[in-house]
Amino acid sequence: MPRKAETIVCTAQERKEIERIAKSRTAQFQHAQRAKIILKCLDGMTIKQIAQDMNVRPNTVIDRRNQFKTSRVDALYDRPRSGKPPIYTEDFRKLVLDTLQDDPPEGYTKWDGPLLARHLDTSVDAVWRLLRKEGICLARKRSWCVSTDPEFAAKAADIVGLYLAPPKNAIVLAVDEKPSIQALSRTTGFVYTRNGKIARAYKSTYKRNGTMNLFAALTIATGNLYGKVTKQKKRVDFLKFMDELLLGLSQDKQYHVILDNYCIHKRCDEWLNKHPNVKFHFTPTSASWLNMVEIWFGIFSRKILSGSSFSSTDELRQAIERYIKAYNANDAHPFTWRKRQVKGAQIKNNIYNLCR
Repeated sequence: MPRKAETIVCTAQERKEIERIAKSRTAQFQHAQRAKIILKCLDGMTIKQIAQDMNVRPNTVIDRRNQFKTSRVDALYDRPRSGKPPIYTEDFRKLVLDTLQDDPPEGYTKWDGPLLARHLDTSVDAVWRLLRKEGICLARKRSWCVSTDPEFAAKAADIVGLYLAPPKNAIVLAVDEKPSIQALSRTTGFVYTRNGKIARAYKSTYKRNGTMNLFAALTIATGNLYGKVTKQKKRVDFLKFMDELLLGLSQDKQYHVILDNYCIHKRCDEWLNKHPNVKFHFTPTSASWLNMVEIWFGIFSRKILSGSSFSSTDELRQAIERYIKAYNANDAHPFTWRKRQVKGAQIKNNIYNLCR
C-alpha cells in the first residue's frame, strides 16, 4: 500500500496565505513550490503522488511537511543563513589603505590596481572591488587652485554678489581673453573603432598656420556673448575692445566688469576716468575661475576648437565669429553660479584620512 502523508491541519487564515503564495507570479519559485506541496499534504494526497506531481523526491515532501508542523507558514521561506565566511575582511581593507600611503616599489611613481595586487600577493579583482567600494579612483585626477590672496573673501564675495544680486539699473559683464588660439590644419573625418562603433577622428600630424586672440564679454543677465578676434592681446587691444563693446550697449546704465589680474587689465585709470559709468572688479590672485566667462570658454573650446581644422588664421577668425553669432541666436542663456570656495583644509594628504 502506498504511504499516505501524515495528516496536518491549518487554520483558514494559514491556508489562505499558503494558497496566495502558491498562485503568486512574483513569489520565488522555491517558495511557491513549498506552498503547493503543503497544500497537497493538507488535501490528504500520498507522499508518492505528491512527489510525482511536484517532480521532487519523497524525502523532500516529508521534510517540507515536518517543517510546516513546527514553523507553520514561516516554513515556506528560507531560514537565515550565515553564508560563506568572508575571505577579504576588515584587515584586508586596512592593509590596502595602509599600503596606498607607502611609496610604490622601486621604478614606479604611483600605485594602480595590478601593482597593488602584485605587491600584496592577492587577487587583482579583490583589490578593484575594494577600491570601487571605497570610491577610490587611482587613475582619475583633480586639480585645485587655492588662492593665497589675503583679501580673497572680500573680493570673492564682491564678485559672487554681482552674480547673485546685481545692482539695479546696471549690467554685469564677465570679460577675459583666450590667447594663442592655434589655426591647425589636419585631416579629419570618421573611423570605425575596434568595438565597431563610429567615432570622430583626426590625424595626429598637423600644420600650424598662426594664432589668434579672442576677447570675450559675457552678459551675466542674458548669457549673450560679445567677442572680438585680434592678432594681439596688448592693453591697447583690450581697451579698444571695451570701447567697441560699450558702443553697442546703452549709455545710461552702469557697467560692472569682472576681470582677472592679468597685466593688460590693470593701469587703465585714464580710460576709466573717461567712462565713469564703468567699474572694474578684479578676481583674487590665482582665482580666475571666479570669472564666469571661463564657463563659456570651455563650451567654445569643445564646440569649435577640439578636433577641428583651419587652413589659415582668416578661416579660424570666420569660424569663431560665426559660432558667436550662432551661440547668441540659439544657445545663449544665463549660467547658474554653482561654484564653491576651495579651502586648503579640504585637501587631505592621504587616502586613509578620507576613508576613515
